[in-house]
Amino acid sequence: MRKSKPKKRVLLPDPTYSDVEVTRFVNHLMYDGKKSIAFGIFYEAIDLVNEKMTVEGKSALDIWREALLRVTPQLEVRSRRVGGTNLQVPQEVRPERKVSLAMKNLIAAARKRSGHSMSEKLAAEIIAAYNGEGQAYRRMEELHRMAEANKAFAHFRR
Repeated sequence: MRKSKPKKRVLLPDPTYSDVEVTRFVNHLMYDGKKSIAFGIFYEAIDLVNEKMTVEGKSALDIWREALLRVTPQLEVRSRRVGGTNLQVPQEVRPERKVSLAMKNLIAAARKRSGHSMSEKLAAEIIAAYNGEGQAYRRMEELHRMAEANKAFAHFRR
């Protein structure tokens, strides 16, 4: 590579929970630079999760973290051209990409849900992911199934 790698930007923790991971999630949730609206949606969703779910010893933020862990993919398939054919080669996902994919899948699944407000849809998807259900969880399982089906091509990894 001719150029050096770009520096990682340091994210500031969010104002309520003082957590950098929440800020990262809100950045994925945000549209058109409207961060305060995205924070409002997230906090309202966390409040709704707190109302709907009562797990002893766990706060709503812990439930959200657990839901994120459950939709985090460990493997993915990448297209690789070998001998004139495109093969789906299974690979492990880098740690930062794991978190990013989990957040994006959770948000995309929430956006596709039918419901009233985005915060209600997000809360419902968080609860579904925590219970091992929902579209985001199915997406992660689908990625793993594809990787398992193409295990024969694993030796083509770069």
